[in-house]
Amino acid sequence: MTAVTPIRAVEGPATESRQGGAGPAKPLPVSTPTRSGQSTGATPPSLRPVSEAAEVRAITRGTVQASMEVLAGIRPIQQLARRLDPRCLASLQHRAALIRRELTRTGNPALARLHRNSTVRSVRVCEVADGIYEASAVVVDDVRARAVAVRLERSKQVWRVVELVIG
Repeated sequence: MTAVTPIRAVEGPATESRQGGAGPAKPLPVSTPTRSGQSTGATPPSLRPVSEAAEVRAITRGTVQASMEVLAGIRPIQQLARRLDPRCLASLQHRAALIRRELTRTGNPALARLHRNSTVRSVRVCEVADGIYEASAVVVDDVRARAVAVRLERSKQVWRVVELVIG
């Protein structure tokens, strides 16, 4: 299951109150070409997430799911390079390499099932400062349930994971 950030068209700048929105957005007219090929002059609506917390929740869910797939060996680590901080990326890569090495060394079937069929059950987010969120997720796989802690920071209008701790 993939996470999708809900979006809607709004009028004006992309600012949002911390309470989750200020009511329904007014639809804007869309620019339509006339028979002569000229535009009517109306601007298309700007798209933005319904709320910042919903965006962070969706990013966290997707990042945690992808991280568990990296540990299971079914997703390449490079797919997370844009989302994870370089230090987090190196740490996740090191952990995945240790799991693969131990699996080849021992051939333990319990290790082969570790991180397989992982599903993110729930995600909770909390804003700790402007542009900084901390989130926790519960992940269930074939062997056990585990907790994942994530810290996201906004830099240049892009959310980046700066801490990723998988229990």
